[in-house]
Amino acid sequence: MPRAELASKTAREEARVEQTVAAAKSDRDEARHAYLDLRSWLTRLDETGRLAIARPETDLRFMLAGIANRNDGDRATIFPHPSGHPGTVVSGLLSRRAWMAEALGISEDRLLERFQAAEQRPLAPVEVENAPCQEVVHEDDFDLADLLPIPVHNEHDSGAYITAGLLISANPKTGAQNVAIHRLQLSGPRELGALLLPRHTLAFNDAAEADGHDLPVAIVIGASPACLLASQAIVPIDFDELGIAGALCGAPLEVVRCKGSELRVPARSEIVVEGRLKANRRAPEGPFGEFPQYYGERDDRHVIEVDRVTTRSRPLFHTIVGGGLEHLLLGGIPREATILATMRRSHPGVVDVHLSRGGVCRYHLHVKLRRREAGEAKNVILAALAAHYDIKHVVVVDEDVDIHDPTEVEWAVATRFQADRDMVMIPGSQGSKLDPSTDNGLGCKTGFDATVPAKAPEFRFRRIRVPGEEAIDLDDVLDPAARLAEVLS
Repeated sequence: MPRAELASKTAREEARVEQTVAAAKSDRDEARHAYLDLRSWLTRLDETGRLAIARPETDLRFMLAGIANRNDGDRATIFPHPSGHPGTVVSGLLSRRAWMAEALGISEDRLLERFQAAEQRPLAPVEVENAPCQEVVHEDDFDLADLLPIPVHNEHDSGAYITAGLLISANPKTGAQNVAIHRLQLSGPRELGALLLPRHTLAFNDAAEADGHDLPVAIVIGASPACLLASQAIVPIDFDELGIAGALCGAPLEVVRCKGSELRVPARSEIVVEGRLKANRRAPEGPFGEFPQYYGERDDRHVIEVDRVTTRSRPLFHTIVGGGLEHLLLGGIPREATILATMRRSHPGVVDVHLSRGGVCRYHLHVKLRRREAGEAKNVILAALAAHYDIKHVVVVDEDVDIHDPTEVEWAVATRFQADRDMVMIPGSQGSKLDPSTDNGLGCKTGFDATVPAKAPEFRFRRIRVPGEEAIDLDDVLDPAARLAEVLS
């Protein structure tokens, strides 16, 4: 290679390294106000009038979930001693997008960008010897129902469920950890039923089971907002999501080794349930109220045998009510970040994406496109449908449409879309098995090109506007003291 070309290549590589270092420093600086555990975030909610405290003795069966749902999106709720249990339950911690951003110390418009950066530049956890989550250890003669205040949420749920537990497992071949949230049915004094969908936890369990071994697991309850968000990242197998949690907060996450396995868990969490997914054992689990706001059916599913529970001295039990805003947003926002990054690789004109609440933050994707070529919106639809198998309907709109406002998106479909010209349909496609309208996940995916037609006359689709409307200060122009009678006299 000629010397000049070599020097140029070296300079480019050095520039890339400098940019990476600068970006990482910027991430750390912006996230310096992140809340690093559940308690500090609860304190912030309390200080800002977003925390309600229920009267003691709230019934763990239905009443607790009902109160949490009534407060959903407005206030988090603390339930001291529900049903006379000595423990305390919290719910609704992250039921607004703005709260999730605030918990990470950033503005809402930086949320997807922050998550993408954390996926690209994770920070390896740092291990500590002593941790708050291991202040108290229960190993002998305990019953999970006596130890933990586990609620029953929806009318036809098969029983009490752990719904906000981060299930941590490790690849038995490589040792790499995985973090995920699985619904966990209280099936016995020291037994949990687990729904394992075809993802990394199931792959690890299949590998252990093939060798005739149980798979060690740790279920972390009462984790930080960053850990909850990171658990939902769509990343390759053997990618430890705890590294994403650290990057979201701008500092490596402190972890501690479990008492009975090599698994590492967030040190400042509230509760850790240690156990094993039992090889070749299945038992009835479900029904359970899921995110589509229908019930996941009953079936024979995996079983966790619990060996011990470690906790803080007075632990808080976090529960996520099935189908509530916290449930939807925790799954939706990490998906948005991954989908946006995936689509931009082929379509740089994609400005933003949004998994709408009406589409249970999984099935309906709205895409804002800076369109350059005729037909590009249809290619974007195909890319969106391929970005995640859960996506069922895609609406692509122009830059002037607010994709976070369902009325704006519906308006674009109403005024810019014609089915015979702008619809894309793909029957016989893999979708979500929790969508009751599918045949065990097999269904039809549909795309709506709601962008202005490429050859349309400019004035035909010009939006109406009143000049200067946005700049009007109503406090300056309206008279609060005036009365109708005075005006009419």
